[in-house]
Amino acid sequence: MTSSGFPPDWIEPQWPAPARVRAVFSTRAGGVSSGLFESMNLGDHVGDDPAAVAQNRRRLAERLQARPVFMQQVHGQQVLCLAADSPDGQPADGALALQPGLACVVMVADCLPILLAHEQVPVVAALHAGWRGLAGQGSASLLGQGIVEAGWAQLQAATGLSDQALSSGLMAWLGPCIGPEAFEVGPEVREAFLACQPEAQSCFKPGAPGKFLADLPALARLRLQRLGIHRIFGNDGSPGWCTVTQSGFFSHRRVSGRAGALPGDTGGRMAACIWMD
Repeated sequence: MTSSGFPPDWIEPQWPAPARVRAVFSTRAGGVSSGLFESMNLGDHVGDDPAAVAQNRRRLAERLQARPVFMQQVHGQQVLCLAADSPDGQPADGALALQPGLACVVMVADCLPILLAHEQVPVVAALHAGWRGLAGQGSASLLGQGIVEAGWAQLQAATGLSDQALSSGLMAWLGPCIGPEAFEVGPEVREAFLACQPEAQSCFKPGAPGKFLADLPALARLRLQRLGIHRIFGNDGSPGWCTVTQSGFFSHRRVSGRAGALPGDTGGRMAACIWMD
């Protein structure tokens, strides 16, 4: 264990967040699950032993010394404002907290977790950004209005801050995700981003015929910067952040693409957590 009580390879963001803000990203280490889920699987929807998942979640809560609130993530744009009695399992892809002791939690196994903290106002948030949630899906009116924009709107509604006061005080940390050398996508993914932000072209490079390699953290940085959030830390797209190639992380793509994989094999889930003491 580290001095903070976390297993040594768990990742604590290196960013200038206020002292009241705590954050951590769990890895595969520190739990009781076995097989594909070894050992700190936090997902209760991936086929792991429910008793093992429950024990892993208890261990997480003990290490955080806060209550982690788990969502049913659906690759959408719903963002919850957590309260003491908020139940687990609500369908959403983001959460914010204004009171201490409640941990906003995003589970990932290749998607990008985004953690947000404000320098002056006591508020924190966590967002789940797969490409669909990041790009914004649905009717043409929602084009370009994804999970980052939804999180912004919910933060503004909860704090009452102006655009300038919110953007100038916010900082973001990007956690591990599928890296730009592993994330091969079709042209429809590229078009979804370029349609509302032409500069996103720099985040794609040619892959196999008819495919592109997408830089998910770079795409998230563009979305955050468009809102005026320029203090962005964490994942820079370098190999050490890639969940597919680094065996210490769970990876849906690595597990589902392995030889002998069965339909529905996804492996475990890690958690990006942020809360206030």
